[in-house]
Formats: sequence, structure tokens, C-alpha cells
Amino acid sequence: MLHLPFFLLLLSQKTNGQNFKFPAILVFGDSTVDTGNNNYVTTLAKANHYPYGKDFPGHVPTGRFSNGKLAVDLLASMLGVKQTIPPFLQPGLSAYELRTGVCFASAGTGYDRLTAAITTAVPISQQLNYFKGYKERLKKVIGEEEARRIISRALVSVSAGTNDFIFNFYDVPTRRVEFDIQKYQDFILERLHDFVKELFNLGCRTLIITGLPPIGCLPIQITARFKGQFNRACVEEQNVDARAYNRKLIELLPRIQTSLKGTRIFYADIYNPIMDMIKNPEKHGFRETMKGCCGTGLVEAGPICTPLTPLCKNSSEYLFFDSIHPSENAYRYATECLKKQLLDKL
Repeated sequence: MLHLPFFLLLLSQKTNGQNFKFPAILVFGDSTVDTGNNNYVTTLAKANHYPYGKDFPGHVPTGRFSNGKLAVDLLASMLGVKQTIPPFLQPGLSAYELRTGVCFASAGTGYDRLTAAITTAVPISQQLNYFKGYKERLKKVIGEEEARRIISRALVSVSAGTNDFIFNFYDVPTRRVEFDIQKYQDFILERLHDFVKELFNLGCRTLIITGLPPIGCLPIQITARFKGQFNRACVEEQNVDARAYNRKLIELLPRIQTSLKGTRIFYADIYNPIMDMIKNPEKHGFRETMKGCCGTGLVEAGPICTPLTPLCKNSSEYLFFDSIHPSENAYRYATECLKKQLLDKL
């Protein structure tokens, strides 16, 4: 779902004569950071087929949930770097790839264990296990001391949460029998806290945690509420919930940082950049912000956004490519915003 914390890929590289400070990038999360991992997973949440990737170089469906590049690709290009994060299950990674960055993300996952159970994505806990395996491979390539140094100085992006609320509270109310929205927010934040502590215990020290997007503005959520093509508008109650969650997250992160000595933990705001594109579409070149480019734009995503599905004429005029995920054009603006938010702090 809609999270964009992967904006500083390959700051370990050199560009324009400058050395950036991070020797590796480690990415955990869901579909907006999944560069192809779900291609190797038994799940319906796949984007390894047309029209996904139709505007990607070579028009190749790589497993990215977009018409083209993700923010991770765009920032790498800004830095003059061609390297991208390889999937975590890709065999035979070179020493160079192991030292620059690995993506552990899986489309459809969340902090709540029930989320991945519903989507059969890679649970966030299993992503940690893959990270442990990565660490062992890294030790074999460069030695234990150097591996420890790289992990401790790596930039870690964590992006999840939207799927939890959609699959477990709004659309498939598995958790509504146990929690009201405030308590479920707290439950998710506790799971996030636990995940960050696990990363700390595994040697990570610099982390970026993204908040929620305006969930009520995802086309799939608008369709679920308004049941059709007419009179479409963002579901404001869900956006209110997302803002409340983000406020709690902003308050929580400094407390986590204080409790985990030596860490630097940053909050990345994606809610406001998305809302800016929705409220000011002309400024960003968008003609449509309430529907996706794929099919009707109301429900199509993943397995029902297929080579047989009709497409809009110009996906760059659409904020969303399918009913859930942004177009490359939207990723471009969001990447610029995140870069401005956090580059100086990092």
C-alpha cells in the first residue's frame, strides 16, 4: 500500500564527487517498496504481469506495483546511480550487491500477523528472518567486523501499516470485534515498536519510519464506500483515523529512540504530499485523482489488473495507476517531498 520511505537508496554511492554516509540500505515493508520479492512468493499480490511496468525501461513487468518506476528507482537516478535493490530471494548476489542494499519487502504485508495471513504475503517477522540470513551471507563475504560496521551504519526504511487497517479493520473487520479504532492504532504501534527493537537488536541504528497515507483517498476505499463511479470523494473518517495514527507515531518515535541508545529514528510524512496532489491536481499535471488508470479504476489491482484490462490513454495524468498504488508521476513528486523532509536531517 501507499507508503514511500525508500527515498534514499544508495547514499552509499558516490555522485558528483561526494561521498554519502550510508554504506547500505535495508528496506522492509509492503507493496510500495517491493521491487519484485512477491514474484517468488505464493500469493495473489503480484505485479509481474502487464500492464504493470508498461512505462518501465524495456516495458518490463518487474513486480513493481506501478506503471513504471518506484520512488526508490527515481532517487537512484537523481543520484546518478543505476543500482537498484535486489529481491531478497534472488540467488547469487555479488559482494557489491550485498554491500549496497537489499529489499526484504513483500506486497500485502503489515505489522499485524493477521494481515499477511490474509494475503499470504511475507510476514514482517519473516522479513526479519531473511535479514538475519542476509547478515550471515554478508559476514561470509566481508568478515564479521566489517559486516557489523555496515549494518550499524546502514539506512533502514520501514514502511507498513496501511494494509493492517484496510484488511483488518475497514474492509475485512477481523479486528473490529476486539478493538475500537484507537485501540487498534495502539496495537499496531506496539507491533511497530517491537519490530524496531528487533532491528536494533540485530545491529541497526538509523531508521526511517513512515506514517500512513490518506487511506480514505485510495480508489479502492472510495469504491467500497460509494459503490460506483459517481459522487466519488475521499472517505474522510478513514483519513481522520490516519492523521490520528500519524500523530501517535510522531509522539512514539522519540520515546523509542531514547530507549534504544545510539539510534536515530526519523518520521517520514507521506500523508501531506498525497493530499497535496489530490487537492491541487493541475499543479502536478493530474486529470484524475479518484480512480486508477487500470480498467475502471475502481477496483482493479494485482491479479485483476491484467493484460486484458483496458487502460487509460495517459497514465501520467492519473495519481493512481491501479485502485491502490501510485503512478510513476505521483512517485516523482512524493520522492521530491521526502527528500526535502529528511535529507538534511540525515
